[in-house]
Amino acid sequence: MSLKEELEKEQVRHLDLSRYCLVHSGTPVRETIARMRAEQGRTALVVRGDELVGIFTERDVLRRVAMEATALDGPVDAVMTGRPITVAPDLSAAEALWLMDDHHFRNLPVVDQQGQILGDMTYAAIIHYLAARYPVEVLNRPLRPEQYSDEAEGGD
Repeated sequence: MSLKEELEKEQVRHLDLSRYCLVHSGTPVRETIARMRAEQGRTALVVRGDELVGIFTERDVLRRVAMEATALDGPVDAVMTGRPITVAPDLSAAEALWLMDDHHFRNLPVVDQQGQILGDMTYAAIIHYLAARYPVEVLNRPLRPEQYSDEAEGGD
């Protein structure tokens, strides 16, 4: 089976969707960033009750907060991306990946039919999936595959 066929067959629900933290609507930006930092730079999914109302990413910090110091004390709602596009857990990984590529997203919230947040799909989730499926091919790949040494290894 080709890689394309595998990604078309694999559902989003089977990827690592854990790279996010939840914050409530109205949470100050400063506190949201602190939570993201404490959870290793993860994306913040913003909720009102149990409903996903927005997404706040590192890119939002750079584009909407870094140049506006007063934004740090305001609510995350003012600088988040509201009503983010979401996907269902049974969508194929390939379709979700194409959606991310088409819209230039790095994060794609996964929400079931009842509106329950199941996670956040990222490019890292795809990489981890591929590394688990093809450990030798992925882990032994040179950092720069086009670069070759002029000398044999160990040669003088």
